[in-house]
Amino acid sequence: MQSAVPVTDSVYWVGVNDRRTSLFEAIWPLPKGVCYNSYLILDRKVALLDAVKEISLSGYLEKLRGILGPQGKIDCLIIHHLEPDHSGSVPVLREIFPQMKIVGNKRTAEFLGRLYGIKHGVEVVRDGDELELGGKKLKFLLTPMVHWPETMMSYEPADKILFSGDAFGGFGTLDGGIFDDTLDIAYFEDEILRYFSNIVGRYSPMVQKAMTRLKDLEVKIVAPTHGPIWRKRPERIIDLYDRWSRYEAERGVVIAYGSMYGNTERMAEAAAEGLSEQGLAAVRVHNVSRSHVSYIIRDVWRYKGLILGSPTYDTKIFPLMDSLLRLLETKMVKKRAVGILGSYGWAGGAVKAMTEFVKNNSLELVEPVVEVQFAPDAGELEQCRRLGRNVAGHIRESSG
Repeated sequence: MQSAVPVTDSVYWVGVNDRRTSLFEAIWPLPKGVCYNSYLILDRKVALLDAVKEISLSGYLEKLRGILGPQGKIDCLIIHHLEPDHSGSVPVLREIFPQMKIVGNKRTAEFLGRLYGIKHGVEVVRDGDELELGGKKLKFLLTPMVHWPETMMSYEPADKILFSGDAFGGFGTLDGGIFDDTLDIAYFEDEILRYFSNIVGRYSPMVQKAMTRLKDLEVKIVAPTHGPIWRKRPERIIDLYDRWSRYEAERGVVIAYGSMYGNTERMAEAAAEGLSEQGLAAVRVHNVSRSHVSYIIRDVWRYKGLILGSPTYDTKIFPLMDSLLRLLETKMVKKRAVGILGSYGWAGGAVKAMTEFVKNNSLELVEPVVEVQFAPDAGELEQCRRLGRNVAGHIRESSG
């Protein structure tokens, strides 16, 4: 969008699309880009809520000038989250609008000084504080560690808008529309889960604390800093976040495997056959050498079951499987039933490493653990099918 888009009669979206950045945080793929949402409230005081990444500055300033006019001013900039994809343009904004006050919590003020050398003209707010803008006001809700220490939200009671920062956001550019009822929301829900699982999921207990702050608010619009603005079904995105952060999952299984010469792959395929024999349709198979870990983590967060398959490599686990397990451990995924299968040549090690991963992360191990030397025979492939059947049965029982 080339110009500001009204959210309500006095609140405008002034965000930008980024189709140039290929990896978010230099890790997570952005096949369809990402958007940085920024909002402008036009009242007696003009408030800008969050900024954008510095590479998007030109189009951003054009939007602001288009709605403010050449002599327009911004009275205050509210920073819900200081990560540079939302604050990279702040130093330039401060130069253009030198009287603009920057509003954030205590940690925001600390980080502003360290990140941009901005130490003056900063107003520190506490949890529950309110900022009067004229006919509208903002009430601040501190939500630390969702997913940085300084993250917060603000609530505008007149229009019942929750400006949620990174919470409820996702990957993907806003192409044409900006609202949940004007976009392919199924795609965005998928990318919101990938964003959540890749970036926010580790902090799920803190997300749950933040969710309790919303119970007494009447929210008609959820306005995050990434992804669609939810005006038709705001309760939908709030419910998804609530379930994901409680580690609730759908009935399905992810098979993630590594295979150098195809033997472990045959075992993984046999396990998939066992899942299918039990009528389980939601099966996602990922070769760790081909699927980016971002998508594997998303699917692991989505489904109740996980089957891991790895060959032994230099007496240890296959390196790309090791990388996946380390990330899953970092993301602190919980409440999953896990099956294990693996192969080895002249020495083992992979199955032991995967078993330790399950134990160390308090996940539930489903038997049998299948380990073969070199290539699986017919009996060992049947063991893999049995593992698949058992994982499917476990999920069926846990689903009631």
